[in-house]
Amino acid sequence: MSVWTPNSWRDLPVKQLPTYPDLTALQSIEAELKQQPPLVFAGEIRSLKADLARVSRGEAFLLQGGDCAESFNEFSADKIKDTFKLLMQMAVVLAFAGSCPVVKVGRIAGQFAKPRSSDTETIDGVELPSYRGDNVNSAEFTAEARIPDPERMLKAYHQSSATLNLLRAFSRGGFADLHQVHKWNQGFVSQSPAHEKYEALAAQIDQALSFMAACGLNSDNTPQLSETTLYTSHEALLLPYEEALTRQDSLTNGWYDCSAHMLWIGDRTRQPDHAHVEFLRGVQNPVGVKVGPTTQVDDLKRLLEILNPENEAGRINLIARMGADKIGDHLPQLVRAVNDLGVNVVWSNDPMHGNTVKASSGYKTRSVDAILSEMKAFFEIHKAEGSYAGGVHFEMTGNHVTECVGGAYQITESALAERYITQCDPRLNADQSLELAFMIADTLKAARK
Repeated sequence: MSVWTPNSWRDLPVKQLPTYPDLTALQSIEAELKQQPPLVFAGEIRSLKADLARVSRGEAFLLQGGDCAESFNEFSADKIKDTFKLLMQMAVVLAFAGSCPVVKVGRIAGQFAKPRSSDTETIDGVELPSYRGDNVNSAEFTAEARIPDPERMLKAYHQSSATLNLLRAFSRGGFADLHQVHKWNQGFVSQSPAHEKYEALAAQIDQALSFMAACGLNSDNTPQLSETTLYTSHEALLLPYEEALTRQDSLTNGWYDCSAHMLWIGDRTRQPDHAHVEFLRGVQNPVGVKVGPTTQVDDLKRLLEILNPENEAGRINLIARMGADKIGDHLPQLVRAVNDLGVNVVWSNDPMHGNTVKASSGYKTRSVDAILSEMKAFFEIHKAEGSYAGGVHFEMTGNHVTECVGGAYQITESALAERYITQCDPRLNADQSLELAFMIADTLKAARK
């Protein structure tokens, strides 16, 4: 293969990049971003890779989740807090049920760009360029708003920086105390229509915390009870932004994309001979690869050879996003092929993207039942193939939106309009996300026996 550099992707075919009308302005913003401090650090990225290596060996479980696409307009401390809080609540349930550490990775502090199925969209006979995320253009349906603006990359950088500052404060400042998180979950259990289903697990967690306190282990003398680590991730879609934040580590001389700890390639940009794969093969970050129903065994093998030629544990996260009606037909052969190769990977499940439908009201939505069905099939397939189902990947929000139907609270299609505020894809709300965490807990407990 050719020699890799941070800009070698520019010599290859590329998909899903916007066409900027002012290249001089684009180059000026790229130069400014290159002078900014990194958002995350090489040592943190190496820590995540070590944690994911444990997941690949079946010693931990990966929880990855957050917004479909972050927004400039919805940016607030409360929104960041609610997302962090929800991830902590889910992690406590999963860690206790699985009797193993949970590696927590947010779709946050950088998830601004979105791939689109078409370069344009038409409303009432008017055709305009597609909205590609707030770091490219605006969701407003006007010709001016849809012009790609490189200044937006700089705004995304500063918003990501502020988000990371707050996340680090929450992680280390007592907000993530295990006792506090458990109290939040007790509140959810008591109010849930399915509370009887979750009371037993909540009671067991309470007993475990009481036992630790009796042994003298508390938040004052055991930092693990009051502190946590939350890593960040996003789709590495807008390559000029990613290149500008790529730095060479002074300790190892390796190159790291310091825009996030983990990056992933989407279903539309995983062509082995294209620019996105070329860029990610050279950075040392853990890399996620979305694996869909169109993924062919030979293509997956080629991607693994390109992205992880040394078979490094913790480097690759294969994110299956099939759809409840397709996972049984497509995933087994891919799992079998990876097993036969003997490569180190984390297998996780994104049960969101393959289960998007249009409601009769016209809203895009997802069914909690379909999401749960795909997840159950994911765990069953890995068990049958002798592989480890290592994680889940959700589009979710800590806000009480009405974007996905179903769940214990029974959000109906007619209720979607009440709080449907996503700019892209429908997200699970806080109650639906926690409900799924408790349901996954049952599966993890059974798998650990």
